Amino acid sequence: MNRRARPAEVLAAGLLLLVGTACGSRLPESDFTDRPSGPVPSAQQEPLRVGIVSSATSPVGGEAFTGPRDGAKAYFERLNARGGIAGRKVEVRTCDDGGSGVGNNECVHKLVDEQKVVALVGTTVLDYAGAPRVSAAGVPDIGGQPIGPAYDTYPHLYSIYGSLAPRKGGKPGWDGRQYGGTEVYRYFKREHGARTAAVISYNQSASAAYARLVTRGLKAEGYEVVTEQVDFALPNFRAAAADLKEQGADLVFDAMDTHGNAQLCKAMDEVGAKVTAKVTNAQNWTSTVADDYKDAPRCRNALWVTGSSHNYDDYDDYDDSDDREVRAFRTAMKDGGPLSQWALEGWAAAMWFTDAATSCARRGTAITRACVDRYMERDKPYSARGLLVPVVFDRLAEPPKTRRTCVSAARWLDGRGWVTQGGDMNDNCFRVPQLAYEP
Repeated sequence: MNRRARPAEVLAAGLLLLVGTACGSRLPESDFTDRPSGPVPSAQQEPLRVGIVSSATSPVGGEAFTGPRDGAKAYFERLNARGGIAGRKVEVRTCDDGGSGVGNNECVHKLVDEQKVVALVGTTVLDYAGAPRVSAAGVPDIGGQPIGPAYDTYPHLYSIYGSLAPRKGGKPGWDGRQYGGTEVYRYFKREHGARTAAVISYNQSASAAYARLVTRGLKAEGYEVVTEQVDFALPNFRAAAADLKEQGADLVFDAMDTHGNAQLCKAMDEVGAKVTAKVTNAQNWTSTVADDYKDAPRCRNALWVTGSSHNYDDYDDYDDSDDREVRAFRTAMKDGGPLSQWALEGWAAAMWFTDAATSCARRGTAITRACVDRYMERDKPYSARGLLVPVVFDRLAEPPKTRRTCVSAARWLDGRGWVTQGGDMNDNCFRVPQLAYEP
């Protein structure tokens, strides 16, 4: 992406990161199974229709929002090749909202009202203006990426990360406030003994807001924090990199787009700034790192990423269910676009819908919006065969002060790709404070 970021791109990155810090309910693996049990009746019936809304032609660029769509489509294609759900194929209807609220409302009307989809899967949009309409229609929206506050606001919306918020409509979260944990900063303190962190942002509102949130989290974990802000129109990354070197930061966090990250990394290489980890977010957990950071080999090999799902690049032990699922995902995606963590999470979202619909069929119940929604509302954690840190949806009257949450971590290494760090994600768990912010 060899261009300067447009304002909409930085805004999208800021919204994504702000919400990404409050990844809902991420629990350690426990004794449960999320695969419905019992026989599945088989009958040739009309297809099950599901919808996927994405901002494929948004101002941010098409590649930014298409990963979950591609992963979900790959899953459904594989599912249909194996007979579908109780003998019914899944018919996928996609809609590109263009990254606008108007376009999103049009997509929701088309899929929900006109085409009568039984559910939405893997929603990934810049402006989810149609969320109230989806909720009012009782359509389960399964495994969406929470780029805005909708998934902590409305019932029937189930983000890929879960939610503890009341979700009664109106204000998001708890009276307009959402909460995120400090587990990422705790992880680096535990694994690397990191004590000093730098936070880099643009002088742009969404970028600056996220930088302030990261700074609060780092300070809550006892870090000494160095803040740097670069001009959005004419960013001087070299000056910021030189200051990072002088300050001796262990970690670098940022509130910038991929292009800005790459330029900062290039500047760090040029001035000789070495850090333990240059930490990015799950949206940049992709197979395109070598190209995106081609001018920054040292910094590129210091890139770390954290998230709440199994590393798409890690599938060594074929006997484990999560590795089998990763292998299946990678095989199905060979002709379906670049590999990424978001695509893997789209695959998990499609699996989630499939398990919900299968549970209806096994009980002899019609596969309807209401039946699928009941499965989503159950109080049993869901892990998508080990692909997700177990997800739940609770409705707490008051936000928790602390929570035990788990982290998936990986590091980029040339020649190997993203290498899982710190062991199994369900073992990287911490009880951390929950900090409030306004989306």
